[in-house]
Amino acid sequence: MRYCSTRGGVRDRDFRDVLFSGFAPDGGMFMPETLPAVSPETLRSWKGQRYQRLVLEVASLFIPEELIPRDDLEGLVAEALSGFSVPDSVRIVRLKDGLSVLELFHGETLAFKDLAMSCTVHFLNYFLRRDGSRAVVLVGTSGDTGGSAVRSARSLPGLDVLVVFPRGRITAVQEKHMTTCLEDNVHVFAADGSSDDIDRPLRRLFADQNLVRTHGLMSLNSVNWSRVMIQVAHFFYAYLELSGLGPGALPELEVVVPTGGAGNIAAAYIALRMGLPLKLVAMVNANDIVHRTVTSGDFSMATSVTQTLAPAIDIQDPYNMERVFWLLLDRDGAVVKTMMEEFQRSHRLRLPLQMGCYTDCYCRAFQPAASPFNETGGSEL
Repeated sequence: MRYCSTRGGVRDRDFRDVLFSGFAPDGGMFMPETLPAVSPETLRSWKGQRYQRLVLEVASLFIPEELIPRDDLEGLVAEALSGFSVPDSVRIVRLKDGLSVLELFHGETLAFKDLAMSCTVHFLNYFLRRDGSRAVVLVGTSGDTGGSAVRSARSLPGLDVLVVFPRGRITAVQEKHMTTCLEDNVHVFAADGSSDDIDRPLRRLFADQNLVRTHGLMSLNSVNWSRVMIQVAHFFYAYLELSGLGPGALPELEVVVPTGGAGNIAAAYIALRMGLPLKLVAMVNANDIVHRTVTSGDFSMATSVTQTLAPAIDIQDPYNMERVFWLLLDRDGAVVKTMMEEFQRSHRLRLPLQMGCYTDCYCRAFQPAASPFNETGGSEL
């Protein structure tokens, strides 16, 4: 398994390389050069497996044994997911009319990111201890990523964590998860502006390859492939728990995914491309760039980020959509590079029709009934 940048300028990297990275040197995002296919027979053989086992199976498709032997990988996943408040780290609650909820909030910070973050930090620590090396993590957060990164990486001797959150734009609980951690390797800062404003200078830092190499800079945002990789397992678990897998064609499962930076919906789309029969619904709040992208091809930022009751998805730059665009464009890095550099310059982009991402081939859009706060919208991918 080798990795490349979505913008075509970097190829043939291994899992360790992309784990200890942020944005790729050409400004893109790392993705597997080819996605592994999961056959219906393999899916049926996985049915009934615990969540932790499915994380192991999914991760082993992307992490070669010569980098992390399977026995070591199994131990890392088990240790990473041992501190959750329910036995299998996640839980499915079945409601009425065929509606179910996959509960991903049983980690220490109550954020779904605790799952992938804990695994990713354990992978990092595995290599840091083995190689005797150090790394510096830069995290810009819209609320819950920062707390999850701090709690997962606190006290690790080879890792320094620098987190920047938008002052006055996150909840008190989210802020306390970060600011009450007094470990020597954790450094937390408040900045004026939105999380998108914070991300822009961080992207420039990662573009300075001399700085990156000198200080061992890396990201624990969902820029990091490992975060997205573990989230792929969420969708395999939900599908296998909720879909009947008898003989014949595999049934389709509709999944609604709250969407901000688009890491989780990107993971869902990757699972779909691996062979999981999903209908994906990206659910947004008033910061509706993903909804506009899917319904009309308008990948353009609003003039400002709207503060809502869901600050973790108060994002106008859903950077993981670059991974989705790359897949939709059949891995054409040159086209993705042109598109995303234009978006970074002007904050506006009209997607080309040939992408198909806002045609009937890939999506239908809907607008649910307005909430009391008029903050929700959704799009089917």
